[in-house]
Amino acid sequence: MSRTRIQEVLDRVGSLAFPGVFDTLSAKIAEHVGFPMAFVSGYSVAATTIGEPDLGLLTQTEMIDRARRICMSVSVPIIVDADTGYGNPLNVHRTIRELIAAGAAGCFLEDQVWPKRCGHMRGKRVIDREEYLHKIQAAVDARAGRDFFIVARTDALASMGMEEALDRVRKARELGADASFVEAPNSLADMETIGLRSPRPNVANMIEGGRTPVLPREELARLGFQLVLYPLTGLFAAAQAMEDLYRRLHQEGTTLADQSRLKTFTNFNNLIGVEEKYALAERFADLAHEPVGIHRHVRILLQHP
Repeated sequence: MSRTRIQEVLDRVGSLAFPGVFDTLSAKIAEHVGFPMAFVSGYSVAATTIGEPDLGLLTQTEMIDRARRICMSVSVPIIVDADTGYGNPLNVHRTIRELIAAGAAGCFLEDQVWPKRCGHMRGKRVIDREEYLHKIQAAVDARAGRDFFIVARTDALASMGMEEALDRVRKARELGADASFVEAPNSLADMETIGLRSPRPNVANMIEGGRTPVLPREELARLGFQLVLYPLTGLFAAAQAMEDLYRRLHQEGTTLADQSRLKTFTNFNNLIGVEEKYALAERFADLAHEPVGIHRHVRILLQHP
C-alpha cells in the first residue's frame, strides 16, 4: 500500500496539533486557517446532531452521513471517529467501507463495550483483547490497500492498567493499524510511559478540562506523540460564544455592542464561497444561453423547411 494522505502530512511536519470539527462550517474554518487535516469527533456530532451526550446514542448512519458532508466540503484529509465500529467485526468491516466511500482519510477504532462513552467520562469498560484485535483485523481487511489511516485506540488504561493498554496497541499495530492511541492518561508520568513504549505515531488527546494534562505540541512531540488532537476546542468555543451573544441579545434586544465579536456578512460569505457560486451560476448561464439558442433555431429550421 502506498503512503496514505495522513502519513504524508506527518512526513512533512513530524508532529501536528490539529482540531476536531463537527459540521461543514467548522471544517471549512479549520481548512481556512491552514490546518492540513482535521478530525470528526463523535462527542461533537452527538451534541450537534441529536443534542445528546457521547454515551453510545449516535448511530453509524448518523455519523457517516455527517462525515460524508464534511469530507465533501473541504479538500484536506479528514479522520473520523468510528467509535467501536458499531458492532462485531462484520459491522466494523461495513463501517470502514462506508467511511472510505464517504471520502474519509482514516478513522479511530476503539475497544470499549457498547454502548461506549467519551473516553474522559467515568464508567468505561473494554471488550476482551482478542475480540478487539478481531475488529482491527476486520478494519485492515476492509481497507484492502486503499488510502485509509487506521488509529488503534484503547480505553483499557482506566480499567485494566498500563501494561494491558500497551499490549493492545502493540498487537493492533502488528495487524496493520497505522497509529496508536492510549486514551485518557491522567498524569505526566503515564504520558511519558506511553510516549516511550507505545509504537509511533502516537495520538495525544487534548480535551480542555478532561483527564489528561494539556501540554504544548513541542513538549508532546518530545514525549513521543506525533498526532496532537484537540477534538472539542471548536465545539466548546462555539457554544460559549453563542451562549454569550444569545444572552446579551435576550437581555438587551440588540447586538449593537457586540459587532466586533461577529464575522461580517461579507467575510462570512467569502468563507462559504458565495462569489464562487455566483461565478459558477454565470458560467452555466453563459454556456446555456448560446448553445440553447442555436439548437432551438436548428430545430425550428428542421421542423419548418
